[in-house]
Amino acid sequence: MTAIKERIVGAVSLMSDQEAAVFWKLIQNRYIITPKTQDAWDSVEEIEPDEFDLAMLREIENDPDCHEFVSSKDAMDELGL
Repeated sequence: MTAIKERIVGAVSLMSDQEAAVFWKLIQNRYIITPKTQDAWDSVEEIEPDEFDLAMLREIENDPDCHEFVSSKDAMDELGL
C-alpha cells in the first residue's frame, strides 16, 4: 500500500462513524460506483478487530503525532499534485 493510502486509512480509523459516513458519501459522489464496483465493495468481508488491532488503535489514540494533520494544499504539494 502506498504512503498516501496508509495515511487515508489512518485518518479514517480516527473518525467517528458519522464522520466516516460523510467521507464515504464524498467518495461515492466523486467516483461513479457501477454495479460491478458496488458488488466488489459489498463482497468485502467485515470482521471485528482482534486484540492486536485494538492495541494499535489505542496506540494511535494516545500518540500525539497521529493527531497532526496537514492542509489539503500542503498534502497536494507533498504529493506533487
